[in-house]
Amino acid sequence: MEYVIAGIVAVVAVVVLVRLRRRDLGGPVERAAFETLHKAALAAPALRGGLTRTGAEKAGRHLRELLGTDELAITSREEVLCGARKDALELAAETLSTGRTRVADTLDGMAVVVPLTTDGRVVGALIAYGAQASAALVRATEEVARWVDTQLELADLDRSRNLLVEAEVRALRAQISPHFVYNALTTIASFVRTDPERARELLLEFADFTRYSFRRHGEFTTLAEELHNIDRFLLLARARFGEDRLRVTLRIAPEVLPVAVPFLCLQPLVENAVRHGLEGKPGPGRITLLAQDAGADCLISVEDDGVGMDPEAMRGVLAGEGHQDSGIGLANVDSRLRQVYGDASGLVVETAVDAGMKVSFRVPKYRPGVSVD
Repeated sequence: MEYVIAGIVAVVAVVVLVRLRRRDLGGPVERAAFETLHKAALAAPALRGGLTRTGAEKAGRHLRELLGTDELAITSREEVLCGARKDALELAAETLSTGRTRVADTLDGMAVVVPLTTDGRVVGALIAYGAQASAALVRATEEVARWVDTQLELADLDRSRNLLVEAEVRALRAQISPHFVYNALTTIASFVRTDPERARELLLEFADFTRYSFRRHGEFTTLAEELHNIDRFLLLARARFGEDRLRVTLRIAPEVLPVAVPFLCLQPLVENAVRHGLEGKPGPGRITLLAQDAGADCLISVEDDGVGMDPEAMRGVLAGEGHQDSGIGLANVDSRLRQVYGDASGLVVETAVDAGMKVSFRVPKYRPGVSVD
């Protein structure tokens, strides 16, 4: 009996909770608005991959519910992506050609055919089937098609952004590699006769360094992997300058090692510190690399006690106005950080002539869309 009473109480509690939730949504108008937005939110992720069969099939069910139609079809210019009607592409032909909405007769009713456009180009059609094509259905189908257009344009922007990031990484590799490769190979060659074992060790480190730097997959990597590659770079740099000339201090919080960061976001900062901070400085120099736990963020900095730079000249470098050789990859890294995380994660540079340089930035430990493949 106690179990029955408990069950009844639980059911009553659920009913009360549901009623409360419905009351929270307001009246019929508010509930209808919420349901519309909810269905649109369910369809959006599938369309952010572009106009594909998989995306159209996943989004189609939610769009049909949104329109309240018996059937719905989505086509590209070449094929039917979603919907069981065999006449869909034939119905869409005129709209795909003219870019205009049309109402067409079907064997069992009417169909509203609306073009889908991206960047001014007709890329497909949205077709809503019904017993009759009312003015309300035509208007609703056009509005849903415009919303789909927006998702497809966002998908194009995502692809363009990814291509831009890939192009920037390729440009960064081309920018920093020749000078380093030349110096590394020259250093290795100098050990071939005097210390063959050291030459072999350095050659293996150089091979691992270039394999990582020129890898073809993944926009992001872990901070641990980025630091490991920097360690290879510094090993080769110390072999060139001498252990006493180049001193390195690392202070890394273990909890930030798994954090995902943009690929090659640290190496340019360290190379800049070596090449432009310490090469022109007589006597020994020091580089300090910090990675600190800052709550929800990871705070990273690269500091050197080298020759420094005029602050105004550095502003020009970050703005892309200076010669690329005056600040290896700094503008590139700054641009990529801002694209991924926003302006708050751009590079902060503290420098002055003969006062060294400190370059720091902050990245969140977790951000949607930022992960290691």
